[in-house]
Amino acid sequence: MGVMNKFLNYLGLQEEEVHERERPEAQEEQENETSPFEMRKNGTKSNVVSIHSQKSARVVLTEPRTYDEAQEIADQLKSRRSVVVNLQRIRREQAIRIVDFLSGTVYALGGHISKVGPDIFLCTPDSVEVSGTITEMMAEDADYPKTR
Repeated sequence: MGVMNKFLNYLGLQEEEVHERERPEAQEEQENETSPFEMRKNGTKSNVVSIHSQKSARVVLTEPRTYDEAQEIADQLKSRRSVVVNLQRIRREQAIRIVDFLSGTVYALGGHISKVGPDIFLCTPDSVEVSGTITEMMAEDADYPKTR
């Protein structure tokens, strides 16, 4: 490439001619720059993880009538679904057994169990983060006299 061509290239009046023998690193760059799609297609492993791995989040509402239904709730948790469990219509002894069973299930799965109301619990798998707290309204009502 002559001095005149370099000057015209610098001013943008002439396109630069690139010869493969002059730039062997151009081939290396093209080989190194493969898209993630091509890497997946070719079977090459990548550290790229999609943030949209779960298409839709589901929350299951349950109101068990017997202890036997606790296993169905545990199956929902194993399927990575969050479950709201309403224990208001079951005897106290049965409710305690269900909460104990679900606590063990949630612990084994690495999830969380939270009380969200009187006899209402939220059980979540490890993929769901629960933040904040809910204070029990009944405890607050006992501390504050009604003004009506």
